[in-house]
Amino acid sequence: MMRVLIVAASLLALAGCTTPGGPLPDDPYYAPVYPDLPPTQVVTTGSIYQDTFSNELYSDIKAHRVGDVITVNLVESTKAKKSATNEMSKDNSMSLDPISAGGAPITINGQTIDLNYKEKLDLSKEADADQSNSLDGSISVNVLQVLSNGNLVIRGEKWITINDGEEYIRLTGLIRPRDIKPDNTVESTRVANARIQYSGTGTFAESQKTGWLAAFFSGPLWPF
Repeated sequence: MMRVLIVAASLLALAGCTTPGGPLPDDPYYAPVYPDLPPTQVVTTGSIYQDTFSNELYSDIKAHRVGDVITVNLVESTKAKKSATNEMSKDNSMSLDPISAGGAPITINGQTIDLNYKEKLDLSKEADADQSNSLDGSISVNVLQVLSNGNLVIRGEKWITINDGEEYIRLTGLIRPRDIKPDNTVESTRVANARIQYSGTGTFAESQKTGWLAAFFSGPLWPF
């Protein structure tokens, strides 16, 4: 009885250690970025014009300040294929004629003393891997920082609640103002140092994961 209790406690401890903790919405790291309010100044001329928020008459309305919103079009597509073949062959043979003395073979219990040994080894291995991924959609993010060379650091997330689960997209990276289109969008392929996460939480997402017991039996620790 004591052994059963020990095994049960060990399994519960293992399950507690391997329970995954997924991301949560409203992560402070992905919180919206708001621009700093300009200091209140006494306008001696009576004008309400502020040059920090001005645009040229014929300029496009593009994100260029901290807190501005820009839409990133996700057009990611990757494909990888790899194959390998290894072959090895080895032959060994050795023979020894019957030992004789005085022209007559030496025998032991009527059997001649000779040797005939052959060995052959053939080994062939083949491995193939083919993987492709694609991601289409869009996400609006904030400008987090404007670098000295004019490049923009962007970051943002999108959460979608579907039934009992949630899906999310998170994106961070670096873009050039010249890559921003007139409609204030940019392709994800133009985002440098991009970090794109697309996953989900909830019952449906958990059902797609391998259980801790199945992962243990299919892992490198089994068999011992």
